[in-house]
Amino acid sequence: MLKFGKPLRIPFPEPRFSGALLLLILMLSGCASTTAHRLAANLSSAMLNQNDPETVRTGAPAYLLLLDSLIVESPDDRKLLTAAARLYGAYAGALVSDPNRSKRLSTQSRNYARRALCIQEPRICDAESDSFDIFAAAVDDSSPDHLAAVYTQGVSWAGWVQTHADDWSALAELPRAEYLLQRVVDIQPGYDRGRAQLYLGVLRTQLPPALGGKPETGRYHFERAIEYSKGRDLMAKVEFARRYSRLVFDQSLHDRLLREVLAAAVEEPDLTLSNTIAQQQARILLSEDYF
Repeated sequence: MLKFGKPLRIPFPEPRFSGALLLLILMLSGCASTTAHRLAANLSSAMLNQNDPETVRTGAPAYLLLLDSLIVESPDDRKLLTAAARLYGAYAGALVSDPNRSKRLSTQSRNYARRALCIQEPRICDAESDSFDIFAAAVDDSSPDHLAAVYTQGVSWAGWVQTHADDWSALAELPRAEYLLQRVVDIQPGYDRGRAQLYLGVLRTQLPPALGGKPETGRYHFERAIEYSKGRDLMAKVEFARRYSRLVFDQSLHDRLLREVLAAAVEEPDLTLSNTIAQQQARILLSEDYF
C-alpha cells in the first residue's frame, strides 16, 4: 500500500520577480523576438488606452525597464527600439514634472529612436553633424518604407529639444527634427492619425509674426491634425488653442476649441490617455486670465 507524505510544495516565484521570470522565458523561447514584439505592442496599448494618468505615471517606469531589458537581449531590434523610444518620449513629455528627469528620459528616447533609424537609414545618421543641406538631402532620399523610423526620430528629437530648451545648442537642432517630420507628411499627410501634423503645428507656432514667425502655417497643420483624427485627438485642439490662438490673440477660437475638448468623450483607441490629459490641460487654460 502506497503511503503519501506531505504534499509537495512548489516554490512559485514571488510577484516581484514576475518580470525577471518573463524575461527568462523570452530568452529561452525559440520565438522570443515575436513574443517580445507582442509584449512591447501590448505595453504601449495598455498605456495609451488608460484613462487614469496617475496609474500610468506610477506604473510606466516598470514598463520602461522591461523594454530596456529586452533591448539588452536584442540590441538591433528596430521594433523594440522604436517602441521604447516612443514610450520614453511620451513619459518624459507628459507625465514627468522634474526638468532634470525629463532631460534624462528624453535623451534615452532620442538615443533609442536614433538607433532604430540608423539600422534602416544610416545615411541620415551619418549626416546629422554635417551641414543642413547635406542632412536634408539624406532625408529626402530616405525610403517611404522607413517612415516609422523617420517619424519616431523626428518626434523624439523634437521632444529632446523641448526638454533642453535652456541650451542654445540644443535649440539649434530643432530645424533638423522639423525636417524629418516634414518628410513624413510629404509622403503620408495623415500619418499616425495626423500626429505628424500636430507636431509640425507646435513647431511652427513658436514665434509671433513680428519676429518672423508664420503662425498661419502652424494653423494649417493644426487643422489637418484635427481633420485626420476626425476630431478625436483632443490634444490637437488643446495645442491649437495654446500655441496658435494665444499667439494671435484670438480668444473666440481659443475658448471654442477648449470647450469642445471638455464636451468630448475621452475614450478612443490609442488616444484615451492623451485625451484625458488634454481635458485636464483645457480646464487649466480656460481658467487662466490670458486675454
